[in-house]
Amino acid sequence: MKYTEDHEWLREEDGLIVVGITEHAATQLGDIVFVELPEVETQSAKGDEVVVIESVKAASDILAPLDGEIVAVNEALDGKPALVNEDPTGAGWFFKLKVDDTSVINSYMDEDEYKALID
Repeated sequence: MKYTEDHEWLREEDGLIVVGITEHAATQLGDIVFVELPEVETQSAKGDEVVVIESVKAASDILAPLDGEIVAVNEALDGKPALVNEDPTGAGWFFKLKVDDTSVINSYMDEDEYKALID
């Protein structure tokens, strides 16, 4: 798993990049009450706003960490946005991204670097 400075995690899975937010981010946001996911087959560029999260504390945007095509979204979040709080690095994922080269995630922080960032 790799991490962005925006508190997103990225994981390569079956040739795709799965994206979600870290436990730290989920805790900081508080109880998540709504998640607006992108449309499947959307082309995104690194830095594009692709997900909107609303919590009891604030609204927040999730940015695309890489250029690619969104090929799947976590539809379970439509009925249960609290999954992001309950299991942010598992069942609470947001979308899957098809990229030309999955090794690009290696430029992001590993777990130790991310922990140093949030300490």
